[in-house]
Amino acid sequence: MNKIYDLIIIGGGSAGLSASIYAGRAKLNTLIIEKDSMGGQIKTTSEIVNYPAIRHTSGPALIEEMKHQALDFGVQFATAEVLSVDFKDNVKILETSNGTYQAYAIIIATGASPRKLGFPGEAEFTGRGVAYCSTCDGELFEGLDVFVIGAGFAAAEEAIFLTRFAKNVTVIAREPEFTCAKTIADKVLAHPKIKVHFNTEILEAKGHNNLQEAHFINNVTGETFTYKANEKDGTFGIFIFVGYAPATSLFKGHVEMDAAGYIPTDENMQTNIPGIYAAGDLRPKALRQVVTAVADGAIAATDAEKYIAALKDKLGIEVAPPLASTKPSIPNANTQTETPSNPAPEEGKSKLLTPELRVQLKQILAKLERPVTLASVVDPNNGKSVELRELILDIADLSEHISTLITRRHENKNLEEKIHADKFPVVAFLDEQGNYTGVKFHGVPGGHELNSFILALYNLAGPGQPIDSNIVTQIKALTNPVNIKVAVSLSCHLCPDVVALAQRIALLNPNVETEMLDISLFKELKNDFKIMSVPALIVNDENVYFGAKKLEEILTLLP
Repeated sequence: MNKIYDLIIIGGGSAGLSASIYAGRAKLNTLIIEKDSMGGQIKTTSEIVNYPAIRHTSGPALIEEMKHQALDFGVQFATAEVLSVDFKDNVKILETSNGTYQAYAIIIATGASPRKLGFPGEAEFTGRGVAYCSTCDGELFEGLDVFVIGAGFAAAEEAIFLTRFAKNVTVIAREPEFTCAKTIADKVLAHPKIKVHFNTEILEAKGHNNLQEAHFINNVTGETFTYKANEKDGTFGIFIFVGYAPATSLFKGHVEMDAAGYIPTDENMQTNIPGIYAAGDLRPKALRQVVTAVADGAIAATDAEKYIAALKDKLGIEVAPPLASTKPSIPNANTQTETPSNPAPEEGKSKLLTPELRVQLKQILAKLERPVTLASVVDPNNGKSVELRELILDIADLSEHISTLITRRHENKNLEEKIHADKFPVVAFLDEQGNYTGVKFHGVPGGHELNSFILALYNLAGPGQPIDSNIVTQIKALTNPVNIKVAVSLSCHLCPDVVALAQRIALLNPNVETEMLDISLFKELKNDFKIMSVPALIVNDENVYFGAKKLEEILTLLP
């Protein structure tokens, strides 16, 4: 029989994390299940200036702090996709991609996902010009014209953010005015790089391989106009911010929903099913902001505590203390900390690792059980190659199980051939016998990609993350040579999970090689494969697939 948790929270966004903090502090045995990376919508927000008592931060930094706060209170985390639910009895049952979980109460905090408009060309050019996350993809549109579709807060905020990269930004709003706060609307209207078309909608996007043309219509006058990318640019961008659809289809027939798929609750976040709560953007509400999401989570957890106490008293149930986490909590190199003025790194150390971050990484790397070698061929004329050398030397200093093998370019031909060092910077992972594992990074894994780098070490030389035995069998059954390149940007919150999953395939099958590529360093490859969105998986230098992927999905893409 599986362990029965007091409370399981489905979803690791701001509502779910807030609920977990309150539940953990109340000594509830609490588990968060998240199928992707923690954070939800807020992790795509580059700037937060309206969260009380925090004058300025970013979405990823805020989420990282919330996660560490939850860990401080003993909250457990599991990476899995919930496949089905059973809410009929006192013990609620969740069937997931990682097994069965049970709890006395459930908080549904699955949030919402970006709405798509459905215009001709939207699906065809997603990843090749059409995008939904400026934080992830904005840098890929450096020096290009960009259109932002939408009139709400997200559209206005992201239009301003995109001016950091784009040559010009044009907002296309079907409404006669912005629907967000006047302060941000005025900033958009006053910005010298932004032009706004109200009462306007997109009709179609066209092009050959990548986006080259778009047609628009004024919904009041009926007048149409066309934008064509100039010859020098060759393409442009369309970012869509037209609201979100609740991610609730899994719960249809299990809890009451409204016609739009939102889950109604009472003031305590209770649904129509005892012991089942809903929190965050999947509720019908007037304001969907991080501050209202965390309020929902706090209320839901507080009421769930009372429900669970009453139920255990009624049934005479005693619940065991929380279990230890099976996945290391990996700090993000972008995370803002409360140490005074972020002390400068020690002389001779990588600039990416602060003293506090080194302490955290050392605790994680203490879990390694076997030797691993980080092999790097350094091009002294490539600044990033030198920067990568400093980082891996620094990381190796944090664990007795990590050694380095570093040579200059052209000095060790055997090593270059062994790890296929055809792009720089490069670092490859060698196992305890010195064999190339197929895991390689072409880029300095700072920002979010520090996660995938540390997970590669953990999965190669440590206990490793749990993985379904059926999936292991599928991976080991691959007989054809496969090369997987995962193109990322270091600001992308979705990329590390895709990198880590693809790496896991390489670690389990010698026929597979997985390369992480910081696409900003390889413009020729970006242009050859028409990559305008990340993560992008390039399989055998032939087929390109965009967006977040589960392990099972990646396997279906391999020959």
